[in-house]
Amino acid sequence: MEQRNIAVGLDIGTTKIVAMIGAKNDYGKVEILGIGKSKSLGVHRGVVNNITQTIQSIQQAVQDAETSSGLKIKDVVVGIAGQHIRSLQHSDYITRSNSDEVIDEDDIDRLCNQVHKLVMLPGEEIIHVLPQDFKVDGQAEIKEPIGMYGGRLEANFHVVVGQVASIKNIGRCVKSSGLELSGITLEPLASANAVLSQEEKEAGVALIDIGGGTTDLAIFKDGIIRHTAVIPFGGNVITEDIKEGCSIIEKQAELLKIKFGSAWPGENKDNEIVSIPGLRGREPKEITLKNLSKIIHARVVEIIDQVYLEIKNYGHEDQKKKLIAGIVLTGGGAQLQHLKQLVEYITGMDTRIGYPNEHLAGDSDSETTSPLYATAVGLLMNSLESKKRAKILSEQEEIEEKQNRILAAEENKNETKISEVEVKDNKSQKQGKRFFDKWAEKFKEFLDNAE
Repeated sequence: MEQRNIAVGLDIGTTKIVAMIGAKNDYGKVEILGIGKSKSLGVHRGVVNNITQTIQSIQQAVQDAETSSGLKIKDVVVGIAGQHIRSLQHSDYITRSNSDEVIDEDDIDRLCNQVHKLVMLPGEEIIHVLPQDFKVDGQAEIKEPIGMYGGRLEANFHVVVGQVASIKNIGRCVKSSGLELSGITLEPLASANAVLSQEEKEAGVALIDIGGGTTDLAIFKDGIIRHTAVIPFGGNVITEDIKEGCSIIEKQAELLKIKFGSAWPGENKDNEIVSIPGLRGREPKEITLKNLSKIIHARVVEIIDQVYLEIKNYGHEDQKKKLIAGIVLTGGGAQLQHLKQLVEYITGMDTRIGYPNEHLAGDSDSETTSPLYATAVGLLMNSLESKKRAKILSEQEEIEEKQNRILAAEENKNETKISEVEVKDNKSQKQGKRFFDKWAEKFKEFLDNAE
């Protein structure tokens, strides 16, 4: 099993924590080997607010995943969201010392590392530095500068920033659960990897991931991430509204929302009624589905308006920035009935529900292809990708090391040969000297006798 490069994605959400184990199959698709899910107790609106409870929830999810797969989890890639996340645009450049050499990955890494040194507000840290397009010696709109010649390399970056304390808290929870943290990824980026096609990213698309505590947005155009935002409302706020509006407990409100909830009040007739058992011997409550839909509708409209405002801030109404592929809805909240129609009605944009099945192996369980698991699948894909990169790098290092060893051995051989030649020369010189000495003595004797 170890040979298959197993990876793990850990989605720490507001309502649930999911640990997903997977590996790439022979066809390059992701095969899910095990999945574990637990109720998230210490997270509020994407931010950890109770370390102990979060650790327990993570351990429960990991244990379930290990049991279902028969594998041991060592390290994970974790998703980060929450209302503290913000993004900004930034331009930077480097001057290359030798413009006669082609631009390589080291130059791009140097440019990205330079952006990582940007001074942020107190208590903030850069999570992602995503290059958008490059300029080489003033030549603009270059997508891939590797292999080109130039002295000045410039780029526009999409920089994602988050609170240091929140990032550290997530790291602490993961480490205290007995796991290693191999990477942190912004959740909307992970979801986008799982549910969007390359064609949609090229045409321009807005991914809306409606979770329990937050609604995440990621906008792509020309295959590049252009805008990210985290809105601090999600499915839990709708549940809260139902609880208040119908005077029932949270568990009942959640069940009502899942079973009978609709974002479009016109769909329900006035005489459709659902009866809810009363508490401890009290009379059961009767709630009309029309009223339930009105409560849900009011809150959903508010969430969509907030998201649409972010899409307008990106500049969707500008002809060049138009999102031709429209909107893709994913996350647990995307399963709400008639949500797709409501989003289309409010925004006037084409909308579809995003399922994370494009990159999964064909025999995947129908449960794992639900929008509910989009982020977990995206994190798993991210983890597999980073392990693949690490493997390639280590292989390259091994090859370089071997080459260095061979070169060193050859140098040693040459040195040995040279020293052997020197020894031979010395021997022949000594032999030559002996022969000359003997001849000189004999010649001396001959001269003495001659006298």
